[in-house]
Amino acid sequence: MAEQTETHARGRVVGIVAAVLRWVGTIIAVILVAHVLLTVFGANPDNPITTFVRAWADPLALAFRDLFTPADAKLRVLANYGLAAIFWLIVTSIVVRLVRRLG
Repeated sequence: MAEQTETHARGRVVGIVAAVLRWVGTIIAVILVAHVLLTVFGANPDNPITTFVRAWADPLALAFRDLFTPADAKLRVLANYGLAAIFWLIVTSIVVRLVRRLG
């Protein structure tokens, strides 16, 4: 009986960890997409919201920040930060599956 309770508790913890990881990955992707949208639609770069989002998006883009260097700055942000968002969603999905499988 104690073993069954322990297994249930472990499964519950694994589920919570997986959910938190999923949320973290989703929030990272949302920040990156928000930066893309603010840039593509021409938001004021000096606005506090825009600077806040950019300050968070830049380090989250990792090596994707300058992967492609087209002349158009909006296209550069769309391609690089868009790929970074997709990358984070894929990595998060893989990590969540591993946590659930190993848990």
